[in-house]
Amino acid sequence: MRGKTIEVSSWTELTEALFHDSWSQGLQRFRSSYVYRGLEDKRYNLTSTLNRLGESHLEKHLLRNFRKYSQIDDENKSIWNWLALAQHHGLPTRLLDWTYSPLVALHFATANFMHFDKDGMIWAINYVDTKEYLPDQMVRIIDEEGSHIFTAEMLDRAVSSLPELNKLKRKEFAIFFEPPSIDQRIVNQYAVFSMMSDPNRTINRWLKATEVRYFKIIIPAELKWEIRDKLDQSNINERVLFPGLDGLARWLKRHYRDTRSEGERDELPSKETFLDKRNKEDNA
Repeated sequence: MRGKTIEVSSWTELTEALFHDSWSQGLQRFRSSYVYRGLEDKRYNLTSTLNRLGESHLEKHLLRNFRKYSQIDDENKSIWNWLALAQHHGLPTRLLDWTYSPLVALHFATANFMHFDKDGMIWAINYVDTKEYLPDQMVRIIDEEGSHIFTAEMLDRAVSSLPELNKLKRKEFAIFFEPPSIDQRIVNQYAVFSMMSDPNRTINRWLKATEVRYFKIIIPAELKWEIRDKLDQSNINERVLFPGLDGLARWLKRHYRDTRSEGERDELPSKETFLDKRNKEDNA
């Protein structure tokens, strides 16, 4: 059912739900046509950082100054490459981060232990279905390439600027595209970006006016630590998804987090610290 919300109560139910609707009858394979986004709080909407800034008219100024001060000498870089690069480094843009991997999305729904008291959410959108709402010239490029999703180079063949994008079709539409492999982080996260032709629109509101298939999975707060530990054991963690010392430090900080209440810590019969105990377990 389009737009269904799946509520799970166990790891087994969750792993089944993550691959919901992934069977391809034509290919006779489990080849999902969905991209996934993990949210640590189910109350969050699919808002871009530009939406949250609340000043979409500033988009051109943000990008112009990002290009001017970036010290990257590449006049031939397309606007879509610049937009991807800006998003990757934290500039407010109309882009939204997605991943082909449901487990990577699950990581982002459970990465911050400060939000483990809140139910999380996984959004999944069928990117193949969104083709039906694209302008004709963009559909032709997709068809010529035999693809279901854009690259920055393919986008550049259809439209070369953000103002032009909004004029391609009267009704707003959503685009999914794979960013260039800027660094290993993009590669390891199996990253995809979405953007709306109108930066003031959010994709979750747009979905309701379409026939695009999508679903949501609620991640119960009480299940988050089990999910987190099992993802870590599966090597889905900050150390892998954010290669480098920053990712390593973030992983270690969470890995050695004491999850017991203050009262439980006070009841320890010995002076052995939680970290000492964890170190002994790691070295066993």
